[in-house]
Amino acid sequence: MRTRAAAILVTAVVVVYLVLLAGRAWALFESGDPVGIALGAGVLILPLVGLWIVAVNLRFGARTERLARRLAEEGGLPDTSDLPRRPSGRVERDAADAWFAQRQAETEAAPDDWRNWYRLAHGYDIAGDRRRAREAMRRAIDLEATANTAS
Repeated sequence: MRTRAAAILVTAVVVVYLVLLAGRAWALFESGDPVGIALGAGVLILPLVGLWIVAVNLRFGARTERLARRLAEEGGLPDTSDLPRRPSGRVERDAADAWFAQRQAETEAAPDDWRNWYRLAHGYDIAGDRRRAREAMRRAIDLEATANTAS
């Protein structure tokens, strides 16, 4: 729940910033000066790109959360509570690597199961590889969507 609240807060701050930036772009447009208009167009692109990035990330988060709820209902959420942790709370590297290796083997055994990809994404995350965690989660989302349309 804290993660959702933080995401909402950050999104609200970004939206306010983008609205203010769009206001600056509009002021440059109203200057009537060709350079001001060109700068205004450039500045207006930033809020549009920013809104797109916010929308894509919120959509990804909502889809990930939906998969987590579904997996929790099935009793298949990954449990790493028994893994040894550092004082910072992060899972110790050797334990994270071993847990990840198990998830990777499960995924290789059944590569079309979105549940395995979800757990693999969690394995990447606790191993500290956020980029691959997001890629694996995207794969889980795609596989789950495909499974829903097929049934």
